[in-house]
Amino acid sequence: MNSYQGVFLYLAISFIIALIIWFLNSRVAPSRLDSQKATAYECGFDPFGESRSPFEIRFYLVAILFLVFDIEVAFLFPWALTFLELGLHGFFVMLVFLIILGIGFVYEFMKGALDWN
Repeated sequence: MNSYQGVFLYLAISFIIALIIWFLNSRVAPSRLDSQKATAYECGFDPFGESRSPFEIRFYLVAILFLVFDIEVAFLFPWALTFLELGLHGFFVMLVFLIILGIGFVYEFMKGALDWN
């Protein structure tokens, strides 16, 4: 079996399983809205304000920074395992990668994106 055929087979099976789950959910799940589900809260009180309060943009910035540095760690683990096989070229490539991320972090810090005051 060709390596591309294995990937295609994996994607096809995953897609079929997702379609089956979606179809079963649309058929089995109850879709009627009764009076209990239409009430605001369990206690029976109507909401005092708007139920959807907006988040501050800082939370999104911290989440994006977390994702960036999480991806950095995902790149660092395989690099650390194959460090000796990569040689000097692999070291400098990862050094450039870390410098670019460091410059981005310093830029975020200097712009005040991490300030909570």
